[in-house]
Amino acid sequence: MSDSLSDDGRNAVGWFAAVVFGAMAGGMAWGIRGQYGHETGAMLAGLLVSLTLVTLLCPRASLLGAARAVALGTVAMGFGGSMTYGQTVGLTHDPELVGNWAALGWGMLGLAIKGGLWIGFAGAFLGMGLGGTRYRPLEMLLLMLGLVMAYFTGVALINSPFDPANRELPVLYFSADWHWQPDKVLKPRPECWGGLLAALAVLTVYVGYWRKDGLARRLVWWGVLGGALGFPLGQSIQAYHAWNPDFLRGSFLEGTAINWWNMMETTYGAVMGALLSCGLWLNRKWIQLDRAVSDVTLSAPVEWILLAIHLILLISVEFVDRSMVDSLGRPILSGAFGAVDFLYDLGLIMGIIPIVAVVGGRWWPYFAVFPVMLIPYAGKTVRQLVYKEAAVAPVVGWLVYLIVPLAVVTTIAITYARRAPEEPSGNAFARRTLLLSAWLYFLLNYAFFRFPWPWAEWTGRTPNGIIFTICVLGLTACALFVIPYGQGRGKKGSEACHE
Repeated sequence: MSDSLSDDGRNAVGWFAAVVFGAMAGGMAWGIRGQYGHETGAMLAGLLVSLTLVTLLCPRASLLGAARAVALGTVAMGFGGSMTYGQTVGLTHDPELVGNWAALGWGMLGLAIKGGLWIGFAGAFLGMGLGGTRYRPLEMLLLMLGLVMAYFTGVALINSPFDPANRELPVLYFSADWHWQPDKVLKPRPECWGGLLAALAVLTVYVGYWRKDGLARRLVWWGVLGGALGFPLGQSIQAYHAWNPDFLRGSFLEGTAINWWNMMETTYGAVMGALLSCGLWLNRKWIQLDRAVSDVTLSAPVEWILLAIHLILLISVEFVDRSMVDSLGRPILSGAFGAVDFLYDLGLIMGIIPIVAVVGGRWWPYFAVFPVMLIPYAGKTVRQLVYKEAAVAPVVGWLVYLIVPLAVVTTIAITYARRAPEEPSGNAFARRTLLLSAWLYFLLNYAFFRFPWPWAEWTGRTPNGIIFTICVLGLTACALFVIPYGQGRGKKGSEACHE
């Protein structure tokens, strides 16, 4: 790799735009994720941040190359969703622990570790998609299986023993622990961050040093930095409120209902989005999407079969009620289904089919970005508004929140997949998809929030609703008006860059 900037690197926007819009994408997406949760919820941050960065830093991307990069960043952002962190957050602000500086520091350390691992995977796979190194489906299958093996090895070595009944917990443990509350009845949760640490180490060594993917190697560390700073900084806001509940007294915000947990999530997303964007901008000379190989090695029937298998497993994990019992009180879903449910609920295993299919397929990059991404969000919105809250009639809820949006995005995915993979229209794809996705998920979440209009009576959701509105308007401006140097200005990138 030469020291001169690639075509996309020369034509990138300035660092400030990348950081600000990356923060908006990450902040809104991670804040929205709070309502949807787990692996598939976190993927929204991967989608919006990846789309924003391709929009701003990759003006000459090929169509399929851009779609693959966005899809890889989207899927990988979900891997960290397997980690438990609620009790880790609790160490920093639970009422019984307020004033305990040691517990606060330990909790923040745990959040830094878990946050860094979470975003590290997204940085690695986004870099793999943007860096021009060609990865093959079989290679990715073997790599993902290797990551799964490393994961279980890491859990066994770092996150064991785990026997709460006998008060046996791992040496490095960041959830509810009798060390902090020896006389309280606790329900410690099994941690798996050690497994993800081992998997991320294997991934970094393979792509960064074996395959010599310079961009992936660099973005791993920027992702780790973004998550390691973002999670504790976000929780600092919530913990400060818990430790100083009257700090707003006398200000114009006194008496305002604020969801401090969602504020933590939004801040975490904004910081990680800003730092990941900064890292990619600083390493933009390694972006090679303008030269990305757009070959397809999986046949269409294979892609469709993989899609069917993935959707069946995904929907079963996300929406099938595992607590159902028969008339004798016996679990209805057990045996083989229980094993599949247990395994596919792990982010790394859930990501095997998408990662393999994205790097080798023509259809799957668009499937991953559009319908596969939408189904968990739309389904959970329907479940919440139609069945849990009974806020809307079933027919209306299914049509408005699931069927119509899914039909629209599936049509868009098929339309893109039928176009020539080597078309130099990847930037236009990213812009249009950013605009659609930002508004689609903003509106789904706004409905989930029960439309917290700022002129209506304020609830705990109103402040975040205002923040998300600012972010979606900012991302709209990014998609419509922010043009990288050399694109649409009548000059080649190198001329515009050196004026």
